[in-house]
Parts: sequence; structure tokens; C-alpha cells
Amino acid sequence: MKPKLIKDGDFSYWEKGEGQPLVMLHGLLGDVSNFQGVFEYFSENGYKVIIPHLPIYTLPIINTNVKNLVKYTKDLIDYKGFKEVVLFGNSLGGHVALYFTKQYPEMIKALVLTGSSGLYEKSLGNTYPKRGDKEYIRKKVEEVFYDPSVATDELVEYIIDTVNDRSKVIRTLALAKSAIRHNMADDLPNMKVPVCLIWGRNDKVTPPDVADEFHKLLPDSDLTWIDKCGHAPMWEHPDTFNKILHDWFKERGI
Repeated sequence: MKPKLIKDGDFSYWEKGEGQPLVMLHGLLGDVSNFQGVFEYFSENGYKVIIPHLPIYTLPIINTNVKNLVKYTKDLIDYKGFKEVVLFGNSLGGHVALYFTKQYPEMIKALVLTGSSGLYEKSLGNTYPKRGDKEYIRKKVEEVFYDPSVATDELVEYIIDTVNDRSKVIRTLALAKSAIRHNMADDLPNMKVPVCLIWGRNDKVTPPDVADEFHKLLPDSDLTWIDKCGHAPMWEHPDTFNKILHDWFKERGI
């Protein structure tokens, strides 16, 4: 059963637990529910977990970019009164976490990145999927995972609804272009915070060499692989992911 989305002023989020604030950021075509297994585990093991529903489709088009998703995240963290957080991002959420760290390093206790953009990612294709091209979309959604059965009918229908909504398509493309403009390669060597990289060995969106490049450029990073796993390890293998991350937190005293 999914937790209820909390509506609080300008924000919508899941929240549970007490302890070190752990803020999780979903990807461009993702949702808070992508983190449900991780959310439940860490909220019961000494962390205050909050997962904002990022305003990807509700910002004015002119403001639909990485910088304004960072601003939204910062506003929420300030609103909640958190002083130092662990930021955890998947895909575009990882990119937002990295840009946030560039802007506000004093607020970051650690970073967790899995299938993160920021250096390179392969989109749904060279062109946006045609409306109504259901089988093409299903194939592309299945490619996000190692196990294609994770791409449920519900998930495929969600993506189809997105690509059939002109307003969402425009914002998706705007964010994709913003991500390309805000390549983080030159910034990563200056990020001194501890970084936990957990990557799917079979990620086709941000392939393994992207993880290797993050590991090389980030001065205080650890990289762990999950076999038979695609672009969203915390979703496809939540139990394995939780153990890797919790062990890392213990090792780093977080």
C-alpha cells in the first residue's frame, strides 16, 4: 500500500521516520513511488525520509529547468527546518542533487546517486516517442530495467499519458535540454562530500562507464554494482539496495 501524499503549502511529499534527514529525488519520468521500498526501510531504521513530488509538470515553461528544481528542493528543506541533509537522487533527481550540492555544499552531509544524469544519459530515443505508439513506448520503458516485467501495464500507461499530453511533453523536453546544458563534469572534482554510487550493472540509460566517470571525478566516492539491474536499482532490487546503502551509512557514520 502506497503512503499518502502529503499536501503542505506549495509542497507535496511523502514523509516518515525520525533522525537524520534523508531527501530522495525522483527522475524526469519518475515518481515518489519509485522509492517506496527504500522509503519504508530507512524510515524504520533511524532516518527521517522525505520524498518530494518534484514540480516537473507544473512549473511555468520558462522556469522548467534544473535550477528551479534545485530551488524547489531548497525551499522544501528550509520549510522543514533541516540544516544538513543526505540527498539521494535517481536519474534527473541525481542531477538535481549534484547541482544543489554545487550551490549549497554546507547543507549536504552526503550524496547518494543511482543511475544519475549530470554527465550523460540516453533518453527515450533520438526523438520523442510518437503519440499513441504504445508498443514502442512499452519497449523503451522495459529497457529501463533488466527485468522487463518491472515495466507493468500501469507504468506503461502512465508514460503513454505523459507523451500524449502536449504540456508535459514540452516540459519534459525543456528539462532534458536543461540537463544537457548543466553538465557537471567540471564541478564534480570540487565536491568534497561523501558520495555513495550504487549502479545497475545493466543500466542502458546511464551505462556503467558513466558510473566509472562519476567515481573518478568525485574525490570522496564509493561505487557499488548491482548485477542483473537496470537504471533504477532502488526500485528493481530494493532489498539489495537497502543493504548496500545502510552498510555505507554505518561505515561513514551517517
